[in-house]
Amino acid sequence: MNYIKDITINMKLLALFFMFLINLGLMKSNLHAHEIGNLEQSSLAELVDSTSPSVVTIAIKGKVKAQQNPFFDDPFFERFFGQPQPPREREFGGGGSGVIVDGIQGYIITNHHVIEKADEIKVFLKDGGEYLAELIGSDSGTDIAVLKIELPKTISQMPLGDSSVIRVGDFALAIGAPFGLSQTVTSGIISALGRPQMSSDGYGDFIQTDAAINFGNSGGPLLDLKGQLIGINTAIYSRSGGNVGIGFAIPVNTVKNIMHQIIEFGSVKRGLLGVIISDINKDIAEQLGLEIDKGALIQEVSPNSAAEEAGLLVGDVITSVNGEKTETSSDLRNVIGLKRSGELVEIMILRENKIMTLSATLGELVAQEPVKAEELNSLLAGAELADFIPEGKINAQGVVILSVLPNSNAANARLKKGDIIWAVGNTSIGNLEDFVAIIKDKNILVLRVNRNGRQLIIQMRK
Repeated sequence: MNYIKDITINMKLLALFFMFLINLGLMKSNLHAHEIGNLEQSSLAELVDSTSPSVVTIAIKGKVKAQQNPFFDDPFFERFFGQPQPPREREFGGGGSGVIVDGIQGYIITNHHVIEKADEIKVFLKDGGEYLAELIGSDSGTDIAVLKIELPKTISQMPLGDSSVIRVGDFALAIGAPFGLSQTVTSGIISALGRPQMSSDGYGDFIQTDAAINFGNSGGPLLDLKGQLIGINTAIYSRSGGNVGIGFAIPVNTVKNIMHQIIEFGSVKRGLLGVIISDINKDIAEQLGLEIDKGALIQEVSPNSAAEEAGLLVGDVITSVNGEKTETSSDLRNVIGLKRSGELVEIMILRENKIMTLSATLGELVAQEPVKAEELNSLLAGAELADFIPEGKINAQGVVILSVLPNSNAANARLKKGDIIWAVGNTSIGNLEDFVAIIKDKNILVLRVNRNGRQLIIQMRK
């Protein structure tokens, strides 16, 4: 009898257990359905609707000299075909995206490389409005340009966020005109922060994102989920030229700094400390008897510079500026390069393993007046040159390439912006004057080039 009673109790317990499992399954099913419902209701449409009117498409026009016929200077060619005509100018076009940051005054932010060499800049709004834009100023070092359009009425402007508070893993949106497809929206996350500049003459660092960025997105916004601007899309990493999920944006805090200077002065008043520096690693630290293996080691102090006046010495290790850590030479160059000339900065150094703080009033890094290379030698047509001013980690002499037009002689020879030409053949050059004297009337050039620390030889011939 007890045996039957035990079986009955066990059967009841088993039934209760199965009922619990069924109810639990229903609860999970209902919860899952609720979550799916929330996901179906979640959308970025409202965010896009509120921000996309502040995103513009930019189209440019310009002129470049067509490549010269290789027989242009050949007397044999002249004898049979008559006097050759000089190279003709041809029009080129391009474009990108931009962001309206002041809907009353009509200020627009885009990339320097989008409008570089443009003779005409047109801006197209989402509502169909079309305007000729005035270039207020641009800065190749940060790849930022400010445009202005005359508006009949106030238009929507993009709210500016704070790039210092974003984190890896935050969601991000990119809006722009990839391949001319205006108002294209892509989404992703912040993949990394503090990515270094890709060119030797650049300042600041990049936000990395996997939101799809392609040709034409340049100058467009990278947004957070509050609809605030956190970056200006500027570059991609790709072996094919298409998106592979690695895009880069200029942090909005850098954008704000440069934008305000351009609007106020028409250019950037960039700070100059006046030192040549290098990175420190464990081997160097051991050789010098240093107790740290991070910082910017001073190799040279320029005479009459802000560094000399502040009392900085060769062998000092700069560890921070105004509290911002400078663990590498690039860190120091970025920190100083993003500050204004005349600004007072507190520099923390390590001298003979003792921590010291010095004050320096920054000088001004004077922008070099560009020289059109085609006026020096037609082989270099399409490039602009200037004297190279040593600053930061590059201790070199010669001329620096400020810009290269697409499809020009210089571009076809694989010269790039930021290249430092330090010798022609076996003859070293100290400045632009030396360079001009050597290349004049030459039909063949063998250039020795420093590209981000790499040594290259580039050959050119008519």
